[in-house]
Amino acid sequence: MNDFSARSRLRAIPSGVWALGIVSLLMDFSSEMIHALLPIYLVGAMGASMAEVGIIEGVAEATASIVKIFSGALSDWFGRRKQLAIIGYGLAALTKPMFPLAPTIVWIMTARFLDRVGKGIRGAPRDALVADLAPASIRGAAYGLRQSLDTVGAFLGPAVAVAVMWLSANSIPLVFWIATIPAALAVAVLCFGVREPEASRPPRPARFPLHIDEVRGLGGPFWIVVAIGVVFSLARFSEAFLILKASAVGLPEALAPLVLVAMNVVYAGASYPVGAFSDRGDRKTPLMAGLVALIAADAALASADHMPLVWLGVALWGLHMGLTQGLLAALVADVAPAALRGSAFGAFNLASGVALLLASAGAGALWDAFGPAAAFWAGALCASLALLGLWANWKLSSRVENRRP
Repeated sequence: MNDFSARSRLRAIPSGVWALGIVSLLMDFSSEMIHALLPIYLVGAMGASMAEVGIIEGVAEATASIVKIFSGALSDWFGRRKQLAIIGYGLAALTKPMFPLAPTIVWIMTARFLDRVGKGIRGAPRDALVADLAPASIRGAAYGLRQSLDTVGAFLGPAVAVAVMWLSANSIPLVFWIATIPAALAVAVLCFGVREPEASRPPRPARFPLHIDEVRGLGGPFWIVVAIGVVFSLARFSEAFLILKASAVGLPEALAPLVLVAMNVVYAGASYPVGAFSDRGDRKTPLMAGLVALIAADAALASADHMPLVWLGVALWGLHMGLTQGLLAALVADVAPAALRGSAFGAFNLASGVALLLASAGAGALWDAFGPAAAFWAGALCASLALLGLWANWKLSSRVENRRP
């Protein structure tokens, strides 16, 4: 399997994984049409501060992560992943009309909260379902493919948002209304295009909520992966700040979604090849390279006073995401017991989401107090410390492994 050509690997990926990728593509198409303009809408139309934007984004992602621990445990308990994924995607689709109808910041925050509850419900069962569907020998490629298709939606959405803004004389509410269409299609594809394998039922039900015995059963290697995920999340705050930085440098409001287009083009292009590369046995090198890319992205954005340097920083940010996000999911699947995969993804996402909340709130506060450069330099410092810590941990692990008889 490791010697498969790229084309053979793609053919070997089960149709259910492809369908889950299409579902992710459509929902991200919808979500990113909204998210690409939401920071500017909050600041420009509703008068939100940078700290408020950071808190809204951080709370939204933390909410999704907290819900994932319960949805993951539930999917292990019932042995069914698809039904929970349908509930999560369905809730997210139902919240989309709230954005164009929102009269206040509180309404927007409520919509983001409910949308992320939907993400939390669907995330862990969906990721566990990919592991159930894909053979272990192509698991990295399967996660990379799903992430790539997800990211294709994430750059198509902002691209369509730019076109709608141009055709509608910058009508942000119209963009939000159009975003409801792909969200509904995502739910339809999940209902009719994904068949859950019988093998996804665990040999015994996990206890819900996650019991101390199940926590112990996840094992030391899993908690090391959780620590890695937390480190990465602390070093990377919300992409909303990329949009706000480009706007501050001079990018017109109608073109603001192009920031996410550029980031996600690079993200999508890197995700599958990195996942396939990692199936050869090396998951560490791309993770380290991802942190290097994030440090470079933060440095470029902190220094940028013209758009070419902003575009470089955005592209490097996308490269960081492509090098790390699908790979972290594959690492969780590698070390989690099959009967506890949903719980494992839930616990991993909870820890990472809380870290992202802290990172986003901190970035917003630094931006308000000292300007955008302070927020990005702080991100570069966190990423540098993370890189040093990971390098030291893996050097120590290698020495311990080499000393074993």
